[in-house]
Amino acid sequence: MDRLGLLALLDEAFEKRAWHGPNLRGSLRGVGAREAAWRPGAGRHNIWELAVHAAYWKYAVRRKLTGEKRGAFALKGSNWFARPDGGADEQAWKRDVALLRAEHKALRGAVAAMKGFTEKQLFLVRGAAAHDLYHAGQVTLMKRLWQERGSR
Repeated sequence: MDRLGLLALLDEAFEKRAWHGPNLRGSLRGVGAREAAWRPGAGRHNIWELAVHAAYWKYAVRRKLTGEKRGAFALKGSNWFARPDGGADEQAWKRDVALLRAEHKALRGAVAAMKGFTEKQLFLVRGAAAHDLYHAGQVTLMKRLWQERGSR
């Protein structure tokens, strides 16, 4: 797969129209802070945590592609970042969604700047797209659960 194909794959999984249904950004559209902070069960991740987790892995893939040193992610920690339960701040939610968009843009920029790809790099970029779609499905399911809990 060439650079343009990889960029198209990343974009379809994150924000461009695709045949398969909601991409990650589309699945987050219309979600407010209260819904993003809701947990479907004790010890389960919420939509907010999924969004920040996806941002982190976009950063991690970019770092691996570019050789950037670890530690430049906007938040302390790695992989999963605790986010609010219940009483959530709309501005904080919007900042974290903006972080996800910024990390996508940075990953996309790194891929666009590359001249060629090793098998490992191809694997990482394809994996980043698959990761977005996996979590888009989770977000879509959690939105339905949120709606159902309100209609009971």
